[in-house]
Amino acid sequence: MVYPGSSAHVLTTFRELLKLLPTTEKAQPQILLLAGEITPFRNDTDREQVFRQESNFFYLSGCIVPSSYLLIAFQDGTGLSQKPSVELFIPKAELADMMWSVPPPSLEAASRTHDVTKIDHPGAIPDAIRTLLKAFPDALFHTLPRGSPLFPVIPPEFTDLVMSFDSKDAAISDLFLLPALHQARLFKDEYEISLIRKANEISSRAHEVVMRVLGKAVKGAIERGPGAGVDRPLLPGEWLIEKEAEAEAIFVASCRREGAVHQAYLPIVAATTRASTLHYCCNDREFAWGPVQPHDHQNRNEFAHGDARQLNPQVLLIDAGCEWNCYASDITRTMPVGNGGKFTPEARAIYELVLEMQKVAMDMIKPGIHWDAIQLMCHRILVKGFQRLGIFKSPSPSAISSTAPAGDDTWDPEHDEEKILVSGISSAFFPHGLGHSLGMDVHDVPSASKPIPNTTLNKGVPIGHESFYTYLRLRLPLQKNMVVTVEPGCYFSPHLIAPVRDSKHIDQEVLKKYESVGGVRIEDVVLITENGYDNLTTVRSDTDWVEGICSGAL
Repeated sequence: MVYPGSSAHVLTTFRELLKLLPTTEKAQPQILLLAGEITPFRNDTDREQVFRQESNFFYLSGCIVPSSYLLIAFQDGTGLSQKPSVELFIPKAELADMMWSVPPPSLEAASRTHDVTKIDHPGAIPDAIRTLLKAFPDALFHTLPRGSPLFPVIPPEFTDLVMSFDSKDAAISDLFLLPALHQARLFKDEYEISLIRKANEISSRAHEVVMRVLGKAVKGAIERGPGAGVDRPLLPGEWLIEKEAEAEAIFVASCRREGAVHQAYLPIVAATTRASTLHYCCNDREFAWGPVQPHDHQNRNEFAHGDARQLNPQVLLIDAGCEWNCYASDITRTMPVGNGGKFTPEARAIYELVLEMQKVAMDMIKPGIHWDAIQLMCHRILVKGFQRLGIFKSPSPSAISSTAPAGDDTWDPEHDEEKILVSGISSAFFPHGLGHSLGMDVHDVPSASKPIPNTTLNKGVPIGHESFYTYLRLRLPLQKNMVVTVEPGCYFSPHLIAPVRDSKHIDQEVLKKYESVGGVRIEDVVLITENGYDNLTTVRSDTDWVEGICSGAL
């Protein structure tokens, strides 16, 4: 199948490129030179690691062949502005390739699956560059940042050809192509959306699979046949989830069974207080089998106490999503473990607060609203929620609003919502951004999502406290066909709480009751539509459903 988006993506990229160029260079021929990713090898060995094509290369070509190259020519106001010349260079199949691994396709086969002008082997690249330079002696060549470890290396002999050519007008730059690609990739076309939707459907089912295995164990419905785990290995239907690694294994296996080759990022599978670490990727600890204290984050399997074990009530936070044809998903679900598959009262209260943050955020989503405004609202909801729970102090025992009720002699304006909000202490409990752009990469197109300089900021919109935006990866007004994550969270990390622990706004005794929850995050992927959004994540997150699945009741 021909990747249907590459021709349109090439034109979109050139349109964005022209916007960035100085006026004097816009009319010149523009030529893109890109290298695809190579097959990685484990350090100092000949053992291959998993190959995944460089995102920008795939966006322009749809090619997943390692060690390939692209040469694309465009000139505004000519026929090339409607149909650029696209030359793809793929490695020649060698005998060793056929013996050790799957060889690259033949040129004839590749021509049937790629929408390009010409396909050849990399040995033809020098002549192809010379031909373009003769036809366009004043061409401006563009590459991704050279010398950066973030991108595949273009051999110096290719770039040296441009600089050593007879014409003094040809030049090469790595300043403009990456920001042009990021801006083009910020908005998804129909085919890209279908791939992201597919990745989310697969990942949603994988999250539910983990929950249902937990629920079956609660009901004692996982039966092990004779000799299981003694005379023979356990079969998949006999597996329990008693460790983070076992939950990860079931999640990844579910995705692989449905044909997803890659995870979009390292899965985060964090039980108990380890859920307070945002990018916890160790996934190597057992669930808690003994009393969990707020500072048990660093435990090393000390919670196991023999055969007759009872799981302590705790949360299991899984932030994981697969890719489908180089397009990502990113889903987080927090589920109860122990306690018969039900949240403790404290964990349920925090879970429902985070769910409320997400619902309010979703209700605000539409083209034109600035992401900063939704980020601020989530902090406002967290402050109000903490006041209801008593973690943050309220102006009076009977009210949390910013306006004193008539005749209330106990009113203390020091603890009104606005004062707490501008203090910034909510960042200790919700330290990250509400969400980010998602596409071929899970944290997609950073230079376009959070541009520098950013002309969309400081437009008279209240900001609350600057710490709310430190780790916000998207700082733009939303526009149709953006794809973003919506992932509020609430965490009780001893490291983050330490600087604010003595805050006058915090009731320390109440806070202690909630610290053992660890952390809760709920994350969905949404497409911005003309009038709102389309949630591409299909696994549910409402409290009763999550408890119903994890307890085996549903």
